Amino acid sequence: MSSDKKIRFGVVGVGHLGKHHMRLLEGLDCELVGVADPSEEARKFAEDTHQVQTYADYRDLKGKVDAVTVVVPTAMHREVGCFFLNEGIDVLVEKPIARTAADGQAIVDAASANDCILAVGHVERFNPALRAVEELGKSARYIESHRLAPFSFRSTDIGVVLDLMIHDLDLVLAFVKSPIKSVEAFGGAVFTPAEDMASAIIKFENGAVAHLTANRVALKPMRKMRVFSKEGYVSLDFQSAQGMLVKKAPGWDFEKLDMKSLDRAEMGDLWKFVFDGLLQVENLQLDTGNPLLAELEEFVNCVKNRTRPTVPGEEGVAAVAAAERVLSVIAENRWE
Repeated sequence: MSSDKKIRFGVVGVGHLGKHHMRLLEGLDCELVGVADPSEEARKFAEDTHQVQTYADYRDLKGKVDAVTVVVPTAMHREVGCFFLNEGIDVLVEKPIARTAADGQAIVDAASANDCILAVGHVERFNPALRAVEELGKSARYIESHRLAPFSFRSTDIGVVLDLMIHDLDLVLAFVKSPIKSVEAFGGAVFTPAEDMASAIIKFENGAVAHLTANRVALKPMRKMRVFSKEGYVSLDFQSAQGMLVKKAPGWDFEKLDMKSLDRAEMGDLWKFVFDGLLQVENLQLDTGNPLLAELEEFVNCVKNRTRPTVPGEEGVAAVAAAERVLSVIAENRWE
């Protein structure tokens, strides 16, 4: 592709998230040339707000685009994703990559067979705060997350594990980088046929443990994560946009610290002694940047330069495979 020619982009699906894709792509180094959605109302919105050509059938984008973002219900990801990849068109598919790992692998195989770029929209990977603690995350030993949301009437074709917990499953796999050893899980349906709340304890072969909770029928939203390692820990509250990174100061060696010789009267404020002298504390501001914009900008650059995305298809499949293990254990303890 010529470096001076703008990449022709299309968006498939103009729902809540697809509208953001359209808006953000218009500000990037590409050309939004078409949008596909079976809904007449959605197409009219795209035409009125973005003056873009619209199509009821996504197949009509063939020959008109170089890349697409797929923002359709999860059940359609394999069908839509493989159609474009088999036409040699690069794809960013929203999370989860598919309803099943097998369907996700079919998308990956189509991308490989046609030498296409395939990215998965795990937008949390682009959160500036998570990138700031990436090094700590690589040595994570225990991860705890709570992802709660009020019922939104969106993504009802899947349960809370593939809807919300999938974010944290992807992050945990990216941090730990070790095969899953065992899964304990429980969950059940409240408002929908699928599970609306779930909790899972995942143990990895390297000894790391993750405890994940997801709930999409909560009264108030909550998005918290804590990551512990031998080097320190990080606490993130995405709802209040605050976080804290606590690490051992250079030279820390508790075993060499002679506790008996310490005179607490001379130490003054014990809190100050510990957190000014022995530990390093960094406050993190989480509301900087736009993760979705960063994700789309990277995809545009990957298409242009033929480079590997932060979340390639294989990692999207791994997250769904982990979700399937959680769901299989939940099924063993199904609510009657």
